[in-house]
Order: sequence, then structure tokens, then C-alpha cells
Amino acid sequence: MEIELTILIPCLDEEKTIGTCVNKSKQFLSNNNINGEVLVADNGSSDNSKKIAFAYGARVVEVKEKGYGNVLITGTKAAKGKYTIMGDADDSYNFLEIKPILEKLKESYDLVIGNRYKGKIQKNAMPFSHKYIGTPLISWIGRKKYKIKIGDFNCGLRGYNTQKIIDLNCRCTGMEYATEMIIKAKQADLRISEVPINFYKDGRNKKSHLKTISDGIRHLKILL
Repeated sequence: MEIELTILIPCLDEEKTIGTCVNKSKQFLSNNNINGEVLVADNGSSDNSKKIAFAYGARVVEVKEKGYGNVLITGTKAAKGKYTIMGDADDSYNFLEIKPILEKLKESYDLVIGNRYKGKIQKNAMPFSHKYIGTPLISWIGRKKYKIKIGDFNCGLRGYNTQKIIDLNCRCTGMEYATEMIIKAKQADLRISEVPINFYKDGRNKKSHLKTISDGIRHLKILL
């Protein structure tokens, strides 16, 4: 039987939250009678993340090349599902709430981006500079330059037709991969949509992997 959905979770030292994310993902598949898998793409965790993910029922692939883009490119190529929905391992996205993304994919959209601004953003979930400056600016440039009606270019919760995204041959190794995916999807005339999603506080209680200035500049370079 064909696997319909892969829930892909990039991971780097997320032992506090990876179990919760995998458990919610498994529960989503079960609640909705979906033939799917949970795939954790681990980028060299030095804690117990891999063991915990496996114990909770995820398939784990190890990615040696460092970087958010590398992890997701490798993870997507390893996915067995017709569709892939990716989301971060810090519990800032609730995998029990991803049904609207899957429904859009079933309507033959090739790429579906979450929009945190159209959903609910929990207090203190997003730094001021990201919420009001960085993400709005990057999204505005993307909409103007590439004529893409997407309000949240940086959202890390998104779904796609697995093979069509692989065929885009994205090459960005860092956080800017998220922007490259949207631009190349538009250039390839893929069907793109967005859905409102909720965004929650990072459950790890530690510093984010994001590097505000350098990651922002890399996003801008890709856009411009």
C-alpha cells in the first residue's frame, strides 16, 4: 500500500521536545486513518534525541552535512510518502493541527505554506525583530519580486508533493532553503497555497538555532 504522508521533522539536540513532536505526529496519522510515517532527519545530535525519536516510533535518518537546508533536502529524498509535511522539532508547531495542509495537498496544490500571521501566535513565541521586521520584510520582497501570494515566507510548517519538490533541485544548505523552495516552486509553475496555522512557544527552554542577522541576510541574498 502506498504511503500517503511523511511527517518530516529536522532535529538537532531536541531531546526535550522530540518525543512530544513524534507522538503528536503519530497520533495525527492514527486519528485520521492515514497510511503514513514519521521521519526524523537528525543533524548530528549529541544528546538522546535519536534514541527518543526511535523509541516513540519514528524512522530516523542521519544527515552528516550541517545545516537546515541539508537536513530537509536529505530528509525529503528519504521520505516514502506521496506528500511530505515538514515541521520543527521544538514543539512550536502542533502536529495535531496539520490537517488543513494535507487537505490542500489533496486538492492538487504542490506546495502549501503555513501562515502564522493568519492564525494565532502565542505570546513570546516569536522575537519582536522576527515578528514585525524580518519575516514581514522578506515576505513583502518575495511577493513583490516573484508575484507569490504568500504572507509568511519563513514559516517552518509546510507541506508539499514530495517528488515535485525533489525535482526542484534546491541547493541552499541553511535556513534560506525555506525561501529558495518557494521561489523555485513559483518558477516551475507549481501550484502554491497557504493556510492559517498557530505558532507556539519553543518548548525546549534554550537558545534557538536561528541566527537572526546572518540567516536574514542569506534569505535576502536568495530573494535579490
